Amino acid sequence: MQDIPIRRAAAHTRTPGAPPPLRGLSSTIVLAFGTFAVGTDAFVVTGFLPEMAKTLDVSLRAAGQSVTVFAVAYAVLSPILATLTARVPRRVLLICALAVLGLANAGSALAPSYGVLVATRVLAAFGAASYTPNAGAAAAALVRPAQRARALAVVLGGLTAATAVGVPLGNLAARAFDWRSVLGLVAVLCIVCAGGIFLAMPPLPGNPRVPLRKRLAVLRRRGVIAVLPLTVLGLTAGCVMWAYSVPVLNAVGVAPAGILWMLFLFGLGAVAGNLAAGAATDRWGSVPVLAAGYLSLAAAMALIAWQAAAGLHSAVLTGALVIIWGAGIYCQTSPQQHRLIAVAPGEPALVIGLNSSAIYAGIGIGTVLGGLILPAGVAAAGLTATIIAAVAGLYLLLTRRYR
Repeated sequence: MQDIPIRRAAAHTRTPGAPPPLRGLSSTIVLAFGTFAVGTDAFVVTGFLPEMAKTLDVSLRAAGQSVTVFAVAYAVLSPILATLTARVPRRVLLICALAVLGLANAGSALAPSYGVLVATRVLAAFGAASYTPNAGAAAAALVRPAQRARALAVVLGGLTAATAVGVPLGNLAARAFDWRSVLGLVAVLCIVCAGGIFLAMPPLPGNPRVPLRKRLAVLRRRGVIAVLPLTVLGLTAGCVMWAYSVPVLNAVGVAPAGILWMLFLFGLGAVAGNLAAGAATDRWGSVPVLAAGYLSLAAAMALIAWQAAAGLHSAVLTGALVIIWGAGIYCQTSPQQHRLIAVAPGEPALVIGLNSSAIYAGIGIGTVLGGLILPAGVAAAGLTATIIAAVAGLYLLLTRRYR
């Protein structure tokens, strides 16, 4: 598959099908609003998981698996949808993806049973899997190569902003109203973001259709197959406890009134980690940024496990660890995407899509592990996350030549 050529178009005019003119990083902001909607949809459940479980009369673990269903469906659907929608103009595709996501959230808000909720989460994955990889590829096409990591960080900033703002606000709204109202508001947000893309995003053509077999053939490249597993490992480490963050924070002494602030601090860490990783990758390369991220994540998980085991309740320490936790998760994606584009420079949309699948595979695996291990205690879950983060750091060391 050929990437959209990156070069200046003739001033003021452009023939149909020609590449778009280069724009600054500001051109990617409208795409970040869409990823904000996607991120709010994906992670807002963590803020009211106990209430959802109670309403639907299921266990906390079962409610948490709704996150797993979304993540696994996303991971599987992403390459398939990329193949089926390749020729669709990018703006049309992104608008339709957000419309599907809005419809799915409306269905989740009205779900009369757990089974219906799970079905609507699969539908939501259809929309999200169509949106996020194409938003990243569009951002890379609209800026100069030297700005690509920062452009990707801007688009991913929508996801981190959703964690910083959407998840805490979802937790607050769920207390003021209920979780169904929150998902209804997310549905409205998706439609508003679709309208924003319609009004502000420059036209981008579709791409030549690439058969799924050829699309997955990129996995035969040594660099790609070496880099992708690290995405799964890193996200698994960060997400062992994230879907269950409310009961985890309760276990280390955070009162219900303080949960909102801890979720907000996690989001601040996520935003800071994402933005810093984009700029640092452009300056120093991917490997040092990832190494710092895995080390920080392992330390945060180990200290949360120690807190739980020792019965130490310190709001200051917990707040600091939550910030590092958020930064440790969200500093990974930009440098990983940068590495993949470097090892497959002619196929950025393919590798970004595969990386998105790997991200959600990691989220799904982490959530499953969390559901299995948390009954044994937060200390056991934290220790598991620490070990996985350390393994990710070791794997990075072994594959560091792919930069």
